[in-house]
Amino acid sequence: MLKFIRMVCWSFLVLAGLLLAYTPAAEAAGNGPEVAIIPIEGTLHPGMPAFVRRSLEGAAARGAAAVIMELNTPGGYTDVAEKIRRHMDEYPGPVYAFVRTQALSAGAYLALAADGIYMVPGATMGAAEPRYLDGQTDEKILSYWEKQMAGLAERRDRDPQIAAAMVRKEIAIPGVVEKGVLLTLTHSEAQELAYSEGTVENRGELLALLGLSGAEQVEYRPTFTDQIVGWTTNPVVATILLLVGIGGLVVEIFTAGFGVAGFLSLLAFTLYFGGHIAAGFADYWVVFLFIFGVALIIAEAFVPGFGFLGVAGLIATVAAIVLAAASVKTGFITLAISLVLAGVLTTLTFRFFVKRGALRHIILADEARPELGYVAPADRKHLRGREGVTITPLRPAGAVEIDGERVDVVSEGGYIEAGVPVTVVQVEGVRVVVRAKKGEEAEAKDKQ
Repeated sequence: MLKFIRMVCWSFLVLAGLLLAYTPAAEAAGNGPEVAIIPIEGTLHPGMPAFVRRSLEGAAARGAAAVIMELNTPGGYTDVAEKIRRHMDEYPGPVYAFVRTQALSAGAYLALAADGIYMVPGATMGAAEPRYLDGQTDEKILSYWEKQMAGLAERRDRDPQIAAAMVRKEIAIPGVVEKGVLLTLTHSEAQELAYSEGTVENRGELLALLGLSGAEQVEYRPTFTDQIVGWTTNPVVATILLLVGIGGLVVEIFTAGFGVAGFLSLLAFTLYFGGHIAAGFADYWVVFLFIFGVALIIAEAFVPGFGFLGVAGLIATVAAIVLAAASVKTGFITLAISLVLAGVLTTLTFRFFVKRGALRHIILADEARPELGYVAPADRKHLRGREGVTITPLRPAGAVEIDGERVDVVSEGGYIEAGVPVTVVQVEGVRVVVRAKKGEEAEAKDKQ
């Protein structure tokens, strides 16, 4: 229990350090007009809304003439894109989307949310069909996202049917996209269809087109916490963290002291819960629920059988992990994969290290084999019902001679003196139980 308390204390320290690691994106305002540059690169992860919010607040405080969001993203979480769009709507000045390479899926949503869209030659935008972690989707999600995309297009006087075709394969637009294919626009197609205000080679040309050639460019970058949150909430990384956390916890429970396995497990679970809490997926109470579940599982180790404590601990632990995820479905899928992998890797790890002798101080690996001089006890079941004579007093253990052989026995509980005839009434492994014969039993009791 002391070891568990130490683990909890360390987990809170690491979690606090993770959540408090914050670095402002920019300092005080300069003298001339400014343009805020906010890069949106890679998958849209839960750490981005906080980064975009801080950046927009910083741009507003500095009186930036405009904000340029440079997009190079294949998409990501749709709820993340919606949070970023709300921050964009709240900004008092114009926000322009500059598609540097691609703005696909949720990235296309952000482009449509901007006050204007500009693209470099070769850039693409579209393919916004939403999918779950397992690659599936459903009509409810499709209908909602289709209307979201179409609504943003209408807000900027763009053709909403084109935005809808980016979401649904069933929509066909003559001369634009065939049925069964998600719509993705090139830079020239986007400009032709009024889904882009212009094509520029670089940021300098864009600023000139906006009439801001002389403006100072202030570029905002994600903080360390933003990057950690994005990394830990990635489904693949989250699965690996749970794999390490569960595997290390299993090893730590069955070993003495607090070692490398315990430290890795603690770090993995801290990153998993810390990242998801910082992303806004869960509150701090899920951490307490998880700790409570682990405590019940450990307590179960000191109680005979697998009962209420163990079941309650498993339920609490699983619930905490699932509720901390981006969605319940994502949590279950991530947990299921990590449990299977943890079981396989833990088994292989124990076998490997036992063979190499690295874990011999915590795992009994030696076998009592005949070639090493070990001989199994003789089977004495044939003695059941046989008669003999005690050669030592039985108190209640002693020795009996049966067919000329000395046999170590125990009485049924009473004292039997030497020289009394007995009968073998039970044989349990090497334990031979005898009883005084009826004629001598009363005499033996009188002498007790």
